[in-house]
Amino acid sequence: MVTPSTLRAGSTFQLCEVEMNQTADPTRSSRYDPSVNSVADEIARALHDAGIREIFGQSCPTALMLAAERLGIRQIGYRTENAGAAMADAYARVSGQIACIAAQNGPAATLLVPGMAEAYKASVPMLALVQDVHRRQVDKNAFQEFDHQALFSSCSVWFQRLTEGGRAYEFTRKAIIAATSGRPGPAVLMLPMDILIEPARLTEAAPEPFRLGRFPMLRTRPADAEIDTALGLLLKARRPLIVAGGGVHSSEAHDALAALRDALAIPVATTNMGKGAVDETHPLALGVVGSTMGTRSPAKYMSEYISKADVVFFAGNRTNENGTGAWKLFPPDAAFIHADIDPYETQRNYRALPLVGDLRETLEAMLVRHAARQTSAVAAPGARERRIAAELAPLRERAVANLQPYLQPGNPLLRPERLVREIERHAPEDSIFVADASYSTLWLTQFLTCRQPGRRYLSPRGLAGLGWGYPMALGAKLAMPQRTVVALVGDGGFAHCWAELECAVRHDIDAKVVVLNNAVLGFQRNAELGYYRTHTDVCRMVRVDHTLVARAVGCAAFAASDDESLEAALRQAFATPGPCLIDVMVDPEAFPPITAFERQFVRLSENAATPVGDDA
Repeated sequence: MVTPSTLRAGSTFQLCEVEMNQTADPTRSSRYDPSVNSVADEIARALHDAGIREIFGQSCPTALMLAAERLGIRQIGYRTENAGAAMADAYARVSGQIACIAAQNGPAATLLVPGMAEAYKASVPMLALVQDVHRRQVDKNAFQEFDHQALFSSCSVWFQRLTEGGRAYEFTRKAIIAATSGRPGPAVLMLPMDILIEPARLTEAAPEPFRLGRFPMLRTRPADAEIDTALGLLLKARRPLIVAGGGVHSSEAHDALAALRDALAIPVATTNMGKGAVDETHPLALGVVGSTMGTRSPAKYMSEYISKADVVFFAGNRTNENGTGAWKLFPPDAAFIHADIDPYETQRNYRALPLVGDLRETLEAMLVRHAARQTSAVAAPGARERRIAAELAPLRERAVANLQPYLQPGNPLLRPERLVREIERHAPEDSIFVADASYSTLWLTQFLTCRQPGRRYLSPRGLAGLGWGYPMALGAKLAMPQRTVVALVGDGGFAHCWAELECAVRHDIDAKVVVLNNAVLGFQRNAELGYYRTHTDVCRMVRVDHTLVARAVGCAAFAASDDESLEAALRQAFATPGPCLIDVMVDPEAFPPITAFERQFVRLSENAATPVGDDA
C-alpha cells in the first residue's frame, strides 16, 4: 500500500482522502494493489503504445506515475507546472511526438493554462492528464475542486472526464488522436483519483492503422484543380514571394519547400516561428520579415522587393501582427495564396486562394503537378532565379554593411548582436537554439543565420509569454539528447523559472542557458518610452548575479562582461558536460530592430557610445 512518505509534498492530503473514504462495494477496492491491473495501468499502457516515454509531472496522479514507471516511462519532475508545460511544448516540437504532462487538480491545473495556451496558439500537440476529485464528491466542495472544463476551454482542442474505468485505454487513445489530428493542440483528460486504482480488464494492443502519437497523424492535400490554379498564379508572377511560418516545421515540409523554391524560382521569407524553414544563405532567401525590419535587420532592405510582390504565398502561416508588419507589409493589390491545415487561417486576414491540407503533402503535390504540366507560361526557372537573385543581392549587401559596426569587438558594452554571433561561432553546427519571448526571440531570429533547415530555432511566439525559454530548452534536450541545446533568455524572463535549474541538475539535462543580464525589462521600457516618452519604475530591476543562483543548485556557471571574458565563458561552457549557465552583462540600451520602435525613438534610446546604423 502506498504511504504518504512515498508521495511528494502536496499529495498527502489526497492519499489520506482515499484512506478515509473506503467504499463498501466488494467488487472494487480503494486500496492500491500493484499486482492487479488497474485503470492507471490501462492509461499507462495506452501512453506507451503511442510512443510516449516521458511524462512531465510532479508525482500526481500518483497511481498513474507508479504504473508508468513499471512500463519504463520516466517522470521528469518539473518545479512549477507552467514550466513543465513549456518543457512538454518544446519536446513535442522537436521530436514530432505528442508530449504528456500531468498535474493535480485545482491550483496546479491552473498553472498549466499559460503553457497550454502557447501550445494551442502554436498548434503543438500535448496531452494533459489532470487528477480530479472522487466521482462521488463532485459538486460538494471537495478539496481543490474546480470547474476544469471551463478552465481549459480556451486552450484545448479536446476535453473529457473519465468516469468509467473500462474505457480508460479508449479515452486516452482518443485524447492522443484529437491532439495530433487536424490542427494539433492540447487535449485534456481528467482522472478522478478513485477511478485510477480500480481493477480493469487488460486491453490488448491492436495494430494501429496510422502512426499514433506522431504528428501530423494523417496527411491530406487540396484537390488538383486548386493546386493547378495556385501554380498558374505563381508561374505567371513577375515578383512572387513565399512567406513560410511555423507550419513548415510542424509538417516537416523543409525539403518540399526548398524543392518548390528551386523549381519555380520563388524567393522565400519566414516569420519568427518559421525561422529555419529554409537555408538563409540561399540567393533567394529574404530572411525573417515582419515587424523587425529596422536598422541592423538582415531583412531591412528586402521591403523594396516585398512592396512590389504581385503574388504572395503564405505557407503554414498565421498571418499574425508581427509576421505581417501589422498587416501593412504586403501590397494590398497582390494576389494571395494560403496553404494551411486550418481552413479558417487561410481566410483570416487576406482574401486568399485556399489550399487546405497538410503543408508537406500540399507542396509535394504542387511539385508533382508542376512537373506534369510542362508549362511554358513563364521563363525558365533558371532565368527567373538569376533575375530575382540579382535584385536581392545588393539589398542583402546593404544590410550586412549596416550591421557590421555592432558585431565588432571593442564596444564599451557588450552588444547582444555580437553575443549571438559569438554563441553561433562556438556552438556545433547542428545545435538547437531556444529563445524566451520578448527581445530574446528577436535577437535569436535576426542574428543567427540558418544554414541547415530544420526545427532548430524555438521560441514561444504562439502567445509570447515570458519565462518559457529555459524550460523549453530542457524539453528540447530531452527530445534530442544527442544535440547541443542553447537557450537565450533575458534576466526578466529568466526570473520566472530559476527553479528549473534544479530540475536540470537533478535529471542531468545538458542544456546551456545564456542570460542577457541588463537589469531592465527591455521591451516594456522601450514600449513605454516610445509611446509615453517615459517609463514606469518597475522597468528597472536589481542586477542579479545569476551564477550564484546556478551554483546554489549545483549547476556550472560562468560570467562575462567584455569581449575577453565572453570568449572564455563560451569556450568553458561548451566544454563543460551537464547543465550550464552563462551570465552576460549586456548594454541595457540595446534593442532589436523593431521597426516601430526605431521610427519613434532610436536616437534617444541608443547609447551615445554605440555606433548607430546609417538609416537610424
